[in-house]
Amino acid sequence: MKLEPIITEKSMNNAKEGKYTFRVGRSLNKIQIKKLIEETFGVHVTDVKTIRSRGGVKRTPQGRKRIIQPAKKAIVTLKDKEKIDLFEESKK
Repeated sequence: MKLEPIITEKSMNNAKEGKYTFRVGRSLNKIQIKKLIEETFGVHVTDVKTIRSRGGVKRTPQGRKRIIQPAKKAIVTLKDKEKIDLFEESKK
């Protein structure tokens, strides 16, 4: 089962509020995603929101075709005071 964290500026801001974003396998439903996150990171999930993006074909600036694979994202909300260490910002 595919589970990959998405590290962007927006997802890092959401992580401060206890909402973590992952790219997941397209065949997983919300219950399976919740179970996978809880087993992998040892946290308690309170809510799962999913977003499906269609695949397609885009053109590069050189005029070549580029195939975009369909994907599914999950935004997971954890219980209060719980966090996932992957999304912690390093202090410089």
